[in-house]
Amino acid sequence: MGIYSPYRVLLISTAVAPLGSGLGGGVELFVKNAAQGLRQRGHFVGVLAPQGSKLETCDRLIQLPGQLQPTAHTSQRNSPIVMPEPSVLGAMMDYARQVQHEYDVILHFCYDWLPFYLTPYFKTPIAHYVSMSSLTDAMDDAIVHVAKTFPGTVGVCTRVQAETFSMPGCYRLIGSAVDLSLYDYCEIPNSELVWMGRVSPEKGLEDAIAAVQQAQIPLKILGKLEDEAYWQALQTQYPDAPVEYLGFLDTQGLQSAVRTCRALLMTPKWVEAFGNVAIEALACGVPVIAYKRGGPTEIVHHGTTGWLVAPDSVQGLVAAIARIDELDRSACRQQAEAEFSLDALAMRYENWFSDLLSPVSLR
Repeated sequence: MGIYSPYRVLLISTAVAPLGSGLGGGVELFVKNAAQGLRQRGHFVGVLAPQGSKLETCDRLIQLPGQLQPTAHTSQRNSPIVMPEPSVLGAMMDYARQVQHEYDVILHFCYDWLPFYLTPYFKTPIAHYVSMSSLTDAMDDAIVHVAKTFPGTVGVCTRVQAETFSMPGCYRLIGSAVDLSLYDYCEIPNSELVWMGRVSPEKGLEDAIAAVQQAQIPLKILGKLEDEAYWQALQTQYPDAPVEYLGFLDTQGLQSAVRTCRALLMTPKWVEAFGNVAIEALACGVPVIAYKRGGPTEIVHHGTTGWLVAPDSVQGLVAAIARIDELDRSACRQQAEAEFSLDALAMRYENWFSDLLSPVSLR
């Protein structure tokens, strides 16, 4: 446990989908890993989540009914605050208010307005983990207001994510992790490449498909099919591309499919706050070829564990694909072990909670 006494931590999950569904994107992994890492270090972890959630890495899972929130990545800059009734987010925050005295700290992962708005009305400190970059004016206002009013309470994945908000120096850098024991290292890959993520326009799958069509190298596609029309359009546009869609896989299935691939392609059209798929690939020894945009720029060691190419450049992807064999797969696994272990993540959370609970805290 180190210098800390065990904390009782209440995690509030995303309100856009049940845990384990895949519809919550990378935030589902953020919640799972935070719960597992903290629990392994002796802390008690309760998790509030929408009904239908599955999570085995916590001490207590509380599932609440209600309408799910709309996804933030489908919003426009001026999109208003929306809370479908009966709201699962409202139910989770009301439950948290009622049981707050049972916990030392509340850690929430909702990229939504309500937890920020309610911060002054809670007696138990709230740690706000912001899992995405700036998307809407309303969310920006809520995040920045809490960062100003309750200094030190807002955490982010990466520095480049923080820079999409005002006051970028006011956010706690927390990062992410994976359970390395679940990912098997593969020294000798086959000829395939892999792309992982929600099948949705902001993920830029079309660029990966265009690149492999030029390179004539097979591509595995893994992830939740979120936008059916978008996927159908890609199939029409690239009818002869050497691609295979494997769907949304659990961790065991994912690592089994990924670890034998030559490289992961990351082609986001937006500023990824982090990019959990990158560290999942590195844990298997798979190099990452990514656009030099957002979180991957702080994950990939250019020329060692992957290649960073000019954003939106299919030709850049093709050129990087041709240089995959210059990279050392063992260096990829070593980076994952050194930088992205659950224990390291849990210690960052511990330090954050300790500061929030300190008598000299600025709260």
